[in-house]
Amino acid sequence: MSTAPSAEKDESPESPGRDPSPEPAAGQARTRAALTALVLRLHFYAGVLVAPFLLVAALTGALYAASYPLEKIMYADELTVPAVGERKLPISEQVAAAREEHPEGALAAVRPSPKDDATTRVMLSGVPGTGEDNTLAVFVDPYTAEVRGSLEQYGSTGALPVRTWIDRFHRDLHLGEPGRLYSELAASWLWVIAAGGLVLWFGRRRARRKVRGTSGRRRVLGLHGTVGAWAALGFFFLSATGLTWSAYAGANIATLRDQIRQATPTISASVGDHAVHEGHGDAGEPAGAEHEGDLDDILAAARAEGLGDPVEIVPPADASTGYVVQQVQRSWPSKQDAVAVDPVTAEVTDTIRFDDFPVLAKLARWGIDAHMGTLFGLPNQLVLIALGLSLAGLVLLGYRMWWQRGRGSAFGRPIPRGAWQQVPPQILVPALVVVAVLGYFVPLLGIPLAVFIAVDVVLGEIAHRRGERSYAR
Repeated sequence: MSTAPSAEKDESPESPGRDPSPEPAAGQARTRAALTALVLRLHFYAGVLVAPFLLVAALTGALYAASYPLEKIMYADELTVPAVGERKLPISEQVAAAREEHPEGALAAVRPSPKDDATTRVMLSGVPGTGEDNTLAVFVDPYTAEVRGSLEQYGSTGALPVRTWIDRFHRDLHLGEPGRLYSELAASWLWVIAAGGLVLWFGRRRARRKVRGTSGRRRVLGLHGTVGAWAALGFFFLSATGLTWSAYAGANIATLRDQIRQATPTISASVGDHAVHEGHGDAGEPAGAEHEGDLDDILAAARAEGLGDPVEIVPPADASTGYVVQQVQRSWPSKQDAVAVDPVTAEVTDTIRFDDFPVLAKLARWGIDAHMGTLFGLPNQLVLIALGLSLAGLVLLGYRMWWQRGRGSAFGRPIPRGAWQQVPPQILVPALVVVAVLGYFVPLLGIPLAVFIAVDVVLGEIAHRRGERSYAR
């Protein structure tokens, strides 16, 4: 790393305020230097090895944030209708129109028109040609019951084809479960790299951080550090929230939340086994069969409990369960209340209020929504785009510095090894314990780190046995 001459005045031993015993100060300086070298080595190698994954995650994440306005533009005909000011038709009539257009699927859920100019979305499952985890969303004009189109839909946010494609590209590169390892690896290491960068940046004297008036590698280093320092808080947030629903670390987090009673509560839709649903078939018909005639009563019962738009109505799964009506507003303020309603009596049998969620459940909800760009709408999405582009730029600047670090034809001269040997045991041992615990709960941090350390130790030992001059040996 390039350094500048110190601008600070040397003090004589008699200078006021100087430690009269230089040995403790010298020991602290050596420890600080060893820790800085250790952080530099970790930051350098983690950046070099993990940077390709971070680059893909950053660019696809920025693209996903931009997909929300893109979706509204591309599917405006399906999503919106002229706000004519007429009275909206009963939900049952709108669902009947959708079913008439697409009789091949089973009713999975209904999202009544939440605004005067919005269509009603009727979701059908089991439609041939749709993905295993997807539904067919049929868009119905709430004033005329005209079907304005149908599109494949994915997830709780109702992602339509273009956003679904980008979402899966960001999450798993369209490789399925194995592909999720890439995004979890990026999330596991992002906070480590950001924290290391902050330590290095603020450990440098102010005179060495400036970008203006510098050139070459020093200028690149100054720009890299400045952007990283400003964006670090956003990177910590993206890393933490990304891990909450990752495959391995996410499972550990969920287990921990269960153990400390901070899990997201779930509503009970159990209502008992009704032999006959009045006016809807015979005793042999399952409760989850067609009950569109009940939808308006079910919605009215939910409205009476204070559930305002937007809501989603989920029909009974079987003869022993009822309808679930849940608010689906992920923007601020969040609306996540839910009620279960008996399909025969239209009485509310269970209620969950978002205000009663445990603290960590609320934080997880808000964190995930902010990570996905829905919590604060367009400003949220613009911040995510800026963070994604900043991270991509930092990766490229980091590789540029690696190139500039080489001498002559040497590409990317390595950072000296062996700094850990200079760290006092009273600091090194607790640090190793913390790293081990983190590695257990975040395996895609712990496993690569263990592999890196093992390989580095082996290579160092080989070089030592050959009598080669090893960096920092």
